[in-house]
Amino acid sequence: MYQQRLSLSDECFVKGTVERVIYYNRESGYGVCLFRVSESSEPVETEEVTVVGLMASPQEGLTYTCRGEWESHPRYGEQFRVKRMEQDMPRSREAVIKYLSSDLFPGIGPKTATKIVSELGDDALKKIVDNPELLQGIPGVSEEKAEMISDTVRQHTDFEQVMLLLYEYGIGSSLALKIYNTYKHDTLAVLKQNPYQLIYDIEGIGFARADAIGRETGIPKDAPERKKAAVLYVLSQAANGDGHVCLKMDELCEHVSKLLGADFDSDEWHERLRTFIYELDEEEKVVLDSDEEMVYLPSLYYSEQGLAKKLNWLLMQDKAEYPIDVVYRVIGELEEAFGVQFADEQRDALVTAACEPVMILTGGPGTGKTTVIRAICHLLSRLEEFSLDEADYRGSDKPYPVRLVAPTGRAAKRMSEATSLPAMTIHRLLGWRGDFFEHDADHPISGRLLIVDEASMMDMWLAYQLVRTVPEGMKVIFVGDADQLPSVGPGQVLHHMIESGRIPYVDLRYIFRQAEGSSIVSLAHEMKRGSLPDNILEPTDDRRFFPCDKDHVAPVAVKLVQQAMKRGYSIFDVQVLAPIYRGPAGIDLLNRELQQAINPRREGKRELTWGDSVFRLGDKVLQLSNHPEHPVYNGDIGKVIALDENVTDGICLWVRFDQTEVGYTRSQLNQLSLAYCISIHKAQGSEFPIVVLPVVQAYRRMLKRNLVYTAVTRAKAYLMLCGEVSALSDGVRKEGGFNRRSLLKDRLQRE
Repeated sequence: MYQQRLSLSDECFVKGTVERVIYYNRESGYGVCLFRVSESSEPVETEEVTVVGLMASPQEGLTYTCRGEWESHPRYGEQFRVKRMEQDMPRSREAVIKYLSSDLFPGIGPKTATKIVSELGDDALKKIVDNPELLQGIPGVSEEKAEMISDTVRQHTDFEQVMLLLYEYGIGSSLALKIYNTYKHDTLAVLKQNPYQLIYDIEGIGFARADAIGRETGIPKDAPERKKAAVLYVLSQAANGDGHVCLKMDELCEHVSKLLGADFDSDEWHERLRTFIYELDEEEKVVLDSDEEMVYLPSLYYSEQGLAKKLNWLLMQDKAEYPIDVVYRVIGELEEAFGVQFADEQRDALVTAACEPVMILTGGPGTGKTTVIRAICHLLSRLEEFSLDEADYRGSDKPYPVRLVAPTGRAAKRMSEATSLPAMTIHRLLGWRGDFFEHDADHPISGRLLIVDEASMMDMWLAYQLVRTVPEGMKVIFVGDADQLPSVGPGQVLHHMIESGRIPYVDLRYIFRQAEGSSIVSLAHEMKRGSLPDNILEPTDDRRFFPCDKDHVAPVAVKLVQQAMKRGYSIFDVQVLAPIYRGPAGIDLLNRELQQAINPRREGKRELTWGDSVFRLGDKVLQLSNHPEHPVYNGDIGKVIALDENVTDGICLWVRFDQTEVGYTRSQLNQLSLAYCISIHKAQGSEFPIVVLPVVQAYRRMLKRNLVYTAVTRAKAYLMLCGEVSALSDGVRKEGGFNRRSLLKDRLQRE
C-alpha cells in the first residue's frame, strides 16, 4: 500500500506521472489516464490510479498534480475525478530530456533532446521561453524545429498560467478549458486587456464573471468596454431570457445602471448612458429606432424590419378572383370526399385561404385546424388544377406545389400524418447547413402554397428567415394556437401579427362533437378562461389527478409511467413534462429516477458515461440542437440502439429517430439528453398518447396559464396530473407571455 506524504493543504489531490493515456478528446478536454502516484492527500491502495475528467493534452511520462475528489464507479471501481490539473514542468536533466523527446515534440528524439539540455543546461525550458533564439545552432535543431519547440513550451507555460489565473477567478475546469481553446496564446492578453470579450465568445460567461475579472485586472468602472459590454449583455439577456426583441431606452439605461453598480444609479449617469448608447448606434453595435426610442441588437432589428416589410409586400399581392359559387361548390365536393360537414367558421377559413395572399388560422384543441389545413391544400389543388400526388413530380423539374412546414420535426410529422401530404421542418425547407441557409431572398423556395403550422413557436429571426424566401405568387398561411406558449427565442410573432389587424384572420372556436366528449379538451378550454372545472379531482375516462407534494412527484411519476407500460404502452407513448430542471420535482431528477426504473443498470448491459450523464442501450433521448447532416432537429426524440464506451475518437453511440439513424462521437454527446421527462417548451408542437404532468408550488415562478395550457394540450388520449391543485389553479389564473417588447405590430400598421 502506498503511504501518503503529509501536505499542508487540506484539498484532496493526487500527484504522479502519466503511465498511459487511455482516452483523450481534444475538443471536449475530457480524458482518462492511468497515473503512477508519487504523492497524495489520502492513502491509496495501489501505486496506479485512474484519473478522469477535464484536462489539457495529458502526456505520458509527464508529472501532474490533480486536485478533485475520489469516486466509486459502478463498472471501473475507484477513480479520481479531477477538477484542476497542473503540470509540473520538468526540472531535472533526465526529466527535461524525457519531456523534450515526448510526443509533444514530433521529430525530436532522445539524442536531440540531450543535445539541447547539454547546450542550455537543466533550466533549458525557462531559457527557451525567455529567449527561443538560443535553440538556433544546436546540431539537429532546424529553424522550423526550433520554432515548434519554443511554441510548444510557451503554450504549456501559458496554459498553466491561464488555468491558475482562471481558477483564482472562480472559473471551473470546463469553462477554463473552453476559454483557453478559444484564444490560445492570446488568452492572457484578453483576460488582462478586455475580459468582457468573454461574454460574446464563451457560452456560460456572463457579465458578472467577466466584470469580476475586469475588477481584478484594474479596468476602470467607467471604461467604454465595460459600459458597452453591459449594454449588449442587457439586450442579449432581454432577448434570450425574456423574449424581448428590443428595450425602451429608459428601461435599458435602468438595467445597465444596476448592472454597473450603485455609482451609476443617478439621473446624471442615465443621461451619460443615453449618450453612450447613441454612440454605440453610430458604431452599429446597436440600432436605435428614433421614432419609438427602442434599442435593438442589430440582428433582431433587421429581422423585425425585414419581416414586416416582406409581410406588407405579400399583402399587396393580387387577390385570387375565383367565382365565389365555384369556391363553395368545391368546398361541398371536399365535404363529400372527406365525409365531414364543415362548420361556418371553417368555411370562412377556406374561402379566405382561396382568395387572400396571406392569412392566419388559429384555434384550440378539437376545433379542426388540421382538417382545415388538409382541406385548403385540396381546395387550391382543384381551383388551380395542380396535383397533390408526389409521384407526378418525380423525375420532373416541376416543384411540388404545396410546402407544409413546422418549427419542429415532431410537429412536421404530425402534420404529414394528418394531411397525408409531405411536411418538413422550416430548417429543412430552407436548407440549413449549420451556419447558413441555402435559401434566402435571392434564392427563394418554390411552390404555390406555404402553410406554417405551430406558428406561435417561430421567433423573430426564424420567421424572417422563412418569409423572406417566399416568391411572388405563393400563398402563405400561418396556423397556430394563440393561447400556447410564445417562442423560446425573442418575439411574439403570431400574436403581434394578429394584433396588427393587417393580416386576414380566422379563429376556430367551435368544438366538434367527437372532441366534446374529451375532458382533456374541455379542461383546456376552461383553462383558456382562467379557471379549472369543479371536478378537477374526479377521475374521468381520459384524465386523472394524483395529489402529492414536491418530494413525492418523482416516485408518483415513476409509478404512473410503469402502470401505463404494464397496460401495453411503450415508453415512447408516455411523456413526462415539467417546467424546471433542478430540484426534487425537476427534469434532471425525474430523468434519473425514470431511467433507473425503466432502463436500469444491469450486468452486461452497455452504458456510456459522459459528464454527469449516463446513456444506456434502449434509452429514450432528446436531440438538443439541429443536426444539419441528418434530418434530425432540436426537439426530436429517439432511442439509443448501439453504443461502445471504449471508442475514443470515432462514433461511440447510435440513436434511431423516426426517419434516420444518427451516430455521435463523444464530443457530440452534448447534443443529447435523456427524454423520459422533457420541458414543456421542448414538447410544444408534439402530441403524445399519454402525458404525465407534475404541477407543484415549487414551480410557481414558472407557472402561467399558457405554460399549463400548452402542457395539457400535448395529451392525445390520457392526461395524468400529479401534484398540488393549488399550484395548478394559481398557474391557470396567472396570465403570461403577452408583454414582449417588439414593434412588429407597429411596423405592419405603418404601411
